[in-house]
Parts: sequence; C-alpha cells; structure tokens
Amino acid sequence: MRFAFFVLLIFIAVRLEGTENPSIIPAPSFYEIRQGFFRLNEKTRLFADPEFAPELHFMQKELLRYQEVAVSISDHEAEADVIFKLREMDGDMMYQAEVTQNKIYVYAESGEGVFYGAISLLQLINNSAPEGNDLLVPSIMIKDSPVYEWRGIMLDESRHFFGKEKVKFLLDWMAYYKLNRFHWHLTDEPGWRIEIRKYPKLGLVGGIGNHTNPHTPALFYTQEDISEIVSYARERHIIVIPEIDMPGHATAANRAYPEYSGGGSERFPDWTFHPGKEKTYQYLTDILREVNVLFPSQMIHLGGDEVSFGNEQWKSDPDVQDLMKRENLSDLKAVENYFMHRMADSLINLNNNVLVWDEMAGAGLPIDKSIIFWWRHDLPEQLQLGLQNGYRTVICPRLPFYFDFVQNESHRSGRRWDNNYNRLKDVYGFSLSPLLIGEEYKPLILGFQANLWTETINTADRLDFMTFPRIAALAEAVWSTGSQKDYDRFLLRLENHLELFRDHKIYFFNPFDENEHPEPVLMVR
Repeated sequence: MRFAFFVLLIFIAVRLEGTENPSIIPAPSFYEIRQGFFRLNEKTRLFADPEFAPELHFMQKELLRYQEVAVSISDHEAEADVIFKLREMDGDMMYQAEVTQNKIYVYAESGEGVFYGAISLLQLINNSAPEGNDLLVPSIMIKDSPVYEWRGIMLDESRHFFGKEKVKFLLDWMAYYKLNRFHWHLTDEPGWRIEIRKYPKLGLVGGIGNHTNPHTPALFYTQEDISEIVSYARERHIIVIPEIDMPGHATAANRAYPEYSGGGSERFPDWTFHPGKEKTYQYLTDILREVNVLFPSQMIHLGGDEVSFGNEQWKSDPDVQDLMKRENLSDLKAVENYFMHRMADSLINLNNNVLVWDEMAGAGLPIDKSIIFWWRHDLPEQLQLGLQNGYRTVICPRLPFYFDFVQNESHRSGRRWDNNYNRLKDVYGFSLSPLLIGEEYKPLILGFQANLWTETINTADRLDFMTFPRIAALAEAVWSTGSQKDYDRFLLRLENHLELFRDHKIYFFNPFDENEHPEPVLMVR
C-alpha cells in the first residue's frame, strides 16, 4: 500500500513538472497551461487539411517510432482527435497548438508551421506520463515562432566519413529540435565524398583515406545516396546545403585529377586548385552543375577559406603570373578573389546563391546572391565588414559554436582555443550583444549554426558525445527570444530529454553526471 501511494506521488510530481515547465525545446514564444489531460492511445485518429497531408503522415510515423503507438488517419475531421488545420496566423506567429481534454489542434498557414507545431506536440507526448494504455498529454495552448530563419548544423565528412544512416540520425534530431539547415561539408584535404559522374576519380581516388588513416578504402556518397538523404531531409523541413571547398582545401580532388592542381606548401601540398588555367574553371563548373542537380536548395557553399595555407606556388607559377598581369591583380589575395568571382558567376548562372566563409567578406561578391559565414570569433571586424558591405550573414563562431571543441575541463580529445572550450551553458547563452552590431545591420543576420568538424571525431559514439546535448542548447539559442531563455529552466526540461537519449542508445555527455558516459577518445588506426 505504501509503495502504491509513493508511486502515485511520483506520478503527480512528474505531471506537475511537465505542466509548469513543459518539456519543449526550444522554449515556445508563449504557452498557457490549462486543466486536464488528453488521453492518447491506439484509438486516437488523425486528420489534416489536404495541404498538410505530408506532415500528418510524418506525425503518424513518429508516434510509432517514439511511442510504439500505431494511430490511424481519418478522412473526416469530425471523427478525428488530432487535427492539423490551415489558418491565417496572427502577427508573426508560425503556428498555434492547443491540447484540450477531447481534441488536439495544430493551426498554421504553411507546411513548415504545422510541422513545428507537430514537433512541439510530439515532445509533449514523449514526456507525458502513462496511465494504463494511455499517455496523458497535458492540456496547453502554444503560440510560437522562431527568432531566426537559419538554424543550422554543419557536418564535416571529408575528415571522417559516417555514412547515410548516421546522417539520417542527425537529421532526425535536427528536426526534433526545429533546426532547419544541414550544411554538408563533403570535400576537403583528406577526402572527396560525393560522386561526380563526369569525373569518377573524384570519389574513387579522392575518396581514399581520412584524417587519421590515409589508406582507408574509398568512401563517398553516390548520387542515389544524395537524393535519398535530400528527400529524407525535405520530409523534415530541412534544407541541405552542400559545400565544395575551393580554391583551397583541394588536396583530395588534386589526388584524383592533378592536372587542375595549383600546388601548395610544404605543410599543405597540392592545397589549391589552379587559378591560372582556364580549364580549371570549366572543370569546377562541370562539378557544380552536377551538384546543383542533386541539391534543390539553390545554395552551394564554395568555401573560400584558408587559401594562404598553401598558395606558395602561385608566386612562381607562370600561368598565375600571366593572369596577374592580364587582369591587373596586385597580389595573391587578389588572385584568390578573382578565382572566387569566376566560380560565383558559374553558380549564379545556375540560379544558385553563393555561400562562403568570412575570408570573402571583402572580396566584392554579388551582394544579393551571396551569404557570408562568420566563423573567426577572434576577428569580429570580419563580421562587421561583411555586414557593412550588405551581406546576409550566418553566425557560427568557433566560440561557442564549434562542436569539435571540448565541453568540459576534464575532456582531452577535442579542441580548445587558448584553453577556452564550449560548455553547454556557453552555447545556450550566446548573444550578439557583445558584438555591437548596429540596428541597421541586424536584419542581415540570418541565424546561427554549429559546426561539427571531425579531425578529432571518428566514431559514432564520439560524434554523439560532442553533439548531445549541445544540439538542444543551440536550438533554444537560435529559436527563442531573450525573454523566454532561462538556463536553469532549460536544464529542468533537458533532464527529460536525456531520458529520451538513453532510450535511443545515444552516447551523450551528461552535464548532471559527467561520469555517466566517459569521454570517448579519438581512435587512431
């Protein structure tokens, strides 16, 4: 009898915690707790206006995946319990969700809006208390919209390749936290990871090796793989943006087709594509044509970073010197900018936007077709330069948004910057305020992105450990306004999400118990 009473007390406590601080990450713009619970079970029926049929089917599949509840879809709204409705939203709200004792409604005027309403509902369900065969979903009304349009994660698979299923896993969790831009770093020095049919050796030769072992067999994504992943992301309202890095970070490509190499330096051999040969531009344009077909985002990231690491041979190359004279280019930076203008023109002719790292903030790329990614936290002047030049900008500084940086003082395998690292609290609390961005430039800030470079990440467990739970902190940093953000309340909600990580066998870092999952070290083979 005492035991039964004790269990009842725990059950009530869980319900109260869930209603006072509903376990939704990122925190909604507005919510209001109401009386009672909706009972969700296998008798629950779903309905959507025709515009939202894909989102309704996604919800049906996710309920089966997370809760093993197989609900059905009704053709008639009057017979349904969970209803997705097309409705014009007030102000700048993206969706409204209402859970009553008898019905659940999600209202939106776009598929994206109803999808995020469904995600909030799914999180509520996943944190609901069971009673018999029912899940007791707390009654609530939510009105919500994101602060920023661009809510991204970048995954580097050149340095270590993780494969299609792991990418889908990451997309699942991005969707669960309402992240919507997947920046896929597919080419770099260690390996080329995308099939290009006109130049098959890019994958077959350029795909050999990785950052810790130059002799691993070739690993790359076929064009069929790419199409599958892009479709998988689209279902989750995630846009996939490929990166084909140039003119630096070209070593893997140059192994496959050395005739387009611009050389390198002692430390970074064959680092660049050749800027002085006309055939280089045709070669790279051919590559971008195939990439453009595979990725409907109309955005391709061209890199443009760290070219100076390996452009020494440009100084003595006769073709580069002829180019400098012919085009009146004063130095190697001007050569670099000339190259990027040529490739930007190729992309724009394919009706693509040109995405580049912040080294290109002063290169004079077309303002209306270019997006700058500010990553060098120690060079805020590059951010200011890009904004002053009128470029739309994604904020992704090393501190705190590089997820290859360690997240705890005791961790050893990841990176640091002057002994600084990226704690969960740092990710959550990031603010633009210290950067002193003028009000006139704030509309140019598209959003935030975390970058997961993989020099020190070569196993699935280590990828999970560096991503979770920082992915949840990133989501709230970029979705929720300052008035909604409270780190202590976030931690209360996060505890329930850690249970979900355990259920899905994720090897995460636990900020409440650092010993639950010891740091997995970099495995060198």
